[in-house]
Amino acid sequence: MIREAVLDDSSRMAEIHVFGWRCAYKDFISMEHLVNVLTVKVREERFREYISDPNNKDKILICEESNMIKGFMTIGDCRDEDKGPDTYELHGIYIDPLFQRQGIGTEFVSRCIEEAKNRGKKEITLWVFQKNENSINFYRKMGFIPDGKVIVKLVYNENAIRMRMEVI
Repeated sequence: MIREAVLDDSSRMAEIHVFGWRCAYKDFISMEHLVNVLTVKVREERFREYISDPNNKDKILICEESNMIKGFMTIGDCRDEDKGPDTYELHGIYIDPLFQRQGIGTEFVSRCIEEAKNRGKKEITLWVFQKNENSINFYRKMGFIPDGKVIVKLVYNENAIRMRMEVI
């Protein structure tokens, strides 16, 4: 079942986010950052602030089955200056590594597309680390293609290249 996140989901979302990053990015983000900077406590506080913010227009959707939160997705209006108001953005999908490859990501992307259509959006973008081949392959299967835009994101004093993908 997919539902909107509530404040009580913050702890589990933080666990999924932190351990997801540690598993997916261990080969190109420093262990110092993944272990000492990216902590469940810090992420939980940020999720609590995010969910509690009445001005936040983004949406966090939770995948929950048998009272177990298996993953979450954040979506909303595109934050890129070179895109117009008819562009939606898939900000992130995070699935507990124990529950990956069970169709949850596919369900999330389908829901994102549905939300975008309901809001009258013409395209959807997302950003992904260029070295995250598993995610890139997944998004390609879902119809996303690189649009040629790349940025360098500083992650704990290291440059990590991110590329934008889109689906129309």
